[in-house]
Amino acid sequence: MSKLTGSKKATQFTESVIREMTRLNELYGGVNLSQGFPDFPAPAAIKAAACAAINADVNQYAVTWGARPLREAVAREFTRRYGLEVVADEQVTVCCGSTEAMMATMIAIIDPGDEVVIFEPFYENYGPDAILSGATPRYVTLHEPEAAAAPGTPQSDWWFDPQELAAAFNDKTKAIIINTPNNPTGKVFSKEELEMIATLCRKWDAIAISDEIYEHIIYDGRQHVPMATIEGMADRTITLNGLSKTYSVTGWRVGWTISPPSLTGAIRKVHDFLTVGAAAPLQAAGAVALGLPDDYYARLAAGYQQRRDVLVDILERHRFTCYKPFGAYYIMTDISTFGFADDVEFARYLVKDVGVAAVPGSSFYKTKAGRTKLRFCFCKRDETLQEADRRLEKLVAVGVTLH
Repeated sequence: MSKLTGSKKATQFTESVIREMTRLNELYGGVNLSQGFPDFPAPAAIKAAACAAINADVNQYAVTWGARPLREAVAREFTRRYGLEVVADEQVTVCCGSTEAMMATMIAIIDPGDEVVIFEPFYENYGPDAILSGATPRYVTLHEPEAAAAPGTPQSDWWFDPQELAAAFNDKTKAIIINTPNNPTGKVFSKEELEMIATLCRKWDAIAISDEIYEHIIYDGRQHVPMATIEGMADRTITLNGLSKTYSVTGWRVGWTISPPSLTGAIRKVHDFLTVGAAAPLQAAGAVALGLPDDYYARLAAGYQQRRDVLVDILERHRFTCYKPFGAYYIMTDISTFGFADDVEFARYLVKDVGVAAVPGSSFYKTKAGRTKLRFCFCKRDETLQEADRRLEKLVAVGVTLH
């Protein structure tokens, strides 16, 4: 057998479907409601800070695990918001986005044979991250929200079966990955749910890896509760975050981990040899971003809630079944009433013939449940959403079969 082949690990997952849909969108000239990046400007203050840092020649390597002003800003803001002290020198590692933060974390804590619990549907990187780090993923289902009992009754959130979750833990469990607010569902894990997870982590001596990249994008009075603030979890939680979503700079690739001191050294070593360090001038701008006033975050969430409501209305008028999110900036939809074989066929039709790109639901599932789902994002200008609305009229024009 030829050695001129990829590794066995690389055969166990596909390329990113999300990024593939962006490429198809560019090919067909569609409206991109697939990949989660804003099409409106980042805050002027942080763009000016990045330019100022470049012009001041902050253009060489920063300290491998992060420039001190950014690390101190991360520690300061987490402590201020959530009342849990974070020591920058002992706990914060700056990475090239939260994606690298997750990979560095997984490689740093996982040994071959370890298991990692992952909620399904999941952000598509988590499965490959587990494989690349040598872990065996154990999936636990997030069930779809139940329909409201009557008009005006609040919609329920995505939910998990506590018994199924408990059954996923055993002596081999090294970690559980939590994403709150969640991509793709928009679920915001409640304190009670996190306490349930924490009980299992303490029982089985497992680590919680908590991806909180959407912490400021929450709606309808829901509250973000960091996993590290749950009793007994500060010493066994690694929190991941970054600039991308909160400050509309997904291309900057600046993220970080907040870890117990006992795990920081391992994460920093892996991070060093993965990427050396994040871009120095953008780290300087990140420190400025984290100093924005609190009303910035209130306006951010309010603006996204308005966009959410606009896109939910658009999709429902075009016969999609929507699961309204309580956080992040995605809408999961059910497409089982449309006359297509599966989500991939429908998504390709949608971008090629209708001119709107979405992500096939199977990208977020290990099981076949995703074959009846599409994910849309609403981190877009009003004009973009209205153009998507106009193009979706073609769904009726071409005679899509509805059962």
